[in-house]
This record gives sequence, C-alpha cells and structure tokens, in this order.
Amino acid sequence: MTYADDLALALELADIADKVALERFRALDLKVETKPDASPVTDADRATEQAIKARLAEARPNDAIIGEEFGNSGNASRTWIIDPIDGTANYMRGVPIWASLISLAVDGKPVVGVVSAPALGRRWWAAAGQGAHTRDIDGTERSIQVSKIADAEHASISYNNLRLWDQSGKLPQLIEFSRTLWRTRAYGDFYSYMLLAEGTLEIVAEHGLQVYDIAALVPIVEEAGGEFSALEGPLTAESSSVLATNGKLHALATKAFETR
Repeated sequence: MTYADDLALALELADIADKVALERFRALDLKVETKPDASPVTDADRATEQAIKARLAEARPNDAIIGEEFGNSGNASRTWIIDPIDGTANYMRGVPIWASLISLAVDGKPVVGVVSAPALGRRWWAAAGQGAHTRDIDGTERSIQVSKIADAEHASISYNNLRLWDQSGKLPQLIEFSRTLWRTRAYGDFYSYMLLAEGTLEIVAEHGLQVYDIAALVPIVEEAGGEFSALEGPLTAESSSVLATNGKLHALATKAFETR
C-alpha cells in the first residue's frame, strides 16, 4: 500500500504549522500557561494544532485525530497524531530547537511521519516503503540513512532530562553504558532522532514521552534503516520510555538498559 497522498498532505500540514508557529516565535506577548501535568503550553501550541486540525477536517474528515493540546476526536483505523510544537520549553525561551510533529498511524502503526523545524530551516519526512528524506537549510533535499557503526567505542548516544532517568531508576544504567561509548550528548526532543536518522549518532533513549512525541519519529527512523522500540520490549501506543538506534546497536543498548 502506498501512502504518497497522505505524505503529501502531511507535508502541506507542516507548511501550515510552520507559518503559524513562526509568527509567534520570540513574540514579546507570547502567552504561556502551565498544564495539569506541569508542562508548559503557549498560545502558539494551541493555534498551530487548531490550524492543522482545520485542514484535516477538510481533507480527511473520516480519519481520527490525536492531538496534544485538544485531545482526541473520531474513531477510525486511520489516525493522525499531532504534536503542534515539540520542544515547547525551547520555543518559549527562544531556543530554535523545536518542531511540529505530524504522523498518520494505520491500525496503530505509524506509517507517515513529518518533522518540521522551521526555526532551524530543516524538515524530515518518511512514509512506509518510500525511504526517509530531509530538506537542508539551503533548500536541498536528500535521502538519509542511519550510520553503519556497530561497536560501542565509536558510538554516540543522546538522551533527555537526567531527572527523568533518575525517576525511572535507570540513571545508573545510563551512566554505566555511557562509559563504554565514544560520546554522550543530550540534543533533546525530536532533534536526537533526526540526527540518528541522518547517521550522525547511533543511539537515542528517553523517558516520559507520549504517543504524540513519538509517532512522527518512528517512520523516519525506520525508513532510514534504524530500529525503534520501547526501552524494554515492543513499542506500543502506551510506551513512554523509548529506544531508537541504527539497528546494529539495538541489542547492545537494550541489554544495557535492562531492569536489574
């Protein structure tokens, strides 16, 4: 099955999201609130999600939608999963590492993913069977693939908030594993996974995620030749701790993070 039309729509949705979110980026009157889960939300998050959903209502009225800010609508085998601004904390502080994440899942499996980071001038996209691609800051488009590094001593890992690692009880495993690796960094949010898909690092592991943080990343990593799972076991819609690798190091990383 081809998802070319859905990918074209997802790219159109990303254009819409870019325009809305960029207009409010670094705005002096940006409105910031705290959600019940203690995470921040801005008026730009909400406006971006509303703009995406308005276009989906026209183009795919029978599809379901999962959105971070306004919840779920519909009940269908095809579900669009939207994170209007991934990296809201960066966005509200003026850090340009944020993106709109747009995914289509069919029967629970993400098959289309678009990650658009307009403040960086970058975009990444993939659809099942069509490979993974990026657009560079100069407008050049190219296919991307994960690295071929297969040994820990030459591998680089990116992870998120150390507090979440501590709360998960896996901070000791992260520290121990890091001693075997070439490089440890915390690029954060979507960006770590896109660097993985481009072949510039080999392992990403994070805690405290939701389905809208993850879905758009999966097709891009997998179509680039990588592997995506929960930190311990298969990836599901309920997974909040995830592991993505170039595939060659997945078993090694999985073993490193096993519960002991």
